[in-house]
Amino acid sequence: MAAVLIAASAPGLAHQMLLPASPDGAATAFQNVRLALGHRPPQGPVVLQSGTWQLDLPQLRELQRLFRSHGLKLCMVEGRCEETLVAAAAIGLAVVSSRSSEEGSGAAGNSDSQASGTVAGLPGSDGLSLHRGTLRAGDHVEVGGSLLVLGDVNPGARVRAAGHVLVWGRLRGIAHAGCEGDANARIVALHLRPLQLRIADAVARGPEDQPPLGFCEQATLVAGSIRIDPAEPFWPVTEA
Repeated sequence: MAAVLIAASAPGLAHQMLLPASPDGAATAFQNVRLALGHRPPQGPVVLQSGTWQLDLPQLRELQRLFRSHGLKLCMVEGRCEETLVAAAAIGLAVVSSRSSEEGSGAAGNSDSQASGTVAGLPGSDGLSLHRGTLRAGDHVEVGGSLLVLGDVNPGARVRAAGHVLVWGRLRGIAHAGCEGDANARIVALHLRPLQLRIADAVARGPEDQPPLGFCEQATLVAGSIRIDPAEPFWPVTEA
């Protein structure tokens, strides 16, 4: 089964590019998408429905260029593979986990996973809790270990962890790492411009200048003060 391009039903809506349900090894994602685009595809924004495909940064950038050459702009990736969603978020694309949507659709009284209030992270390995999706004003996530957010933390949202706070997206709300006193905890984000940062007992306002292009940033506690630097080439998910 090949990829399929579904044109938007109304102006202003995004087209949908559906990859085959699972990789069969016969064709790459690039080859599938190129075949589905044909010679005269519609123009505008497009959402890539990646399913279970695992796509890395070079593959996603290649798809971006392919869509652009046909007058389309890749604006979002929706799928079930966490590695693909993390890579998409790393290059600034919006991401949606269809896995979490499917799991949430069967839970009574939980039809709106982004409603304001306390949101629980999903426990993972090595004391790491995972939250998929954007946190909006009024949302609050608190975990006992480290926290990884696959999405943005908007103004008015709060994240709090005994270990590290890691955001694969824009951190513009309030983040507190090491909330139980761990002075070695860090706050790392693709776009680190929060309203307030806290590490252990130290408090600081977020920077107001624009972050450097192409760099993640991290906040650490140095000599009792919070300092922001370019992030190291790995994320500390097992140290706290």
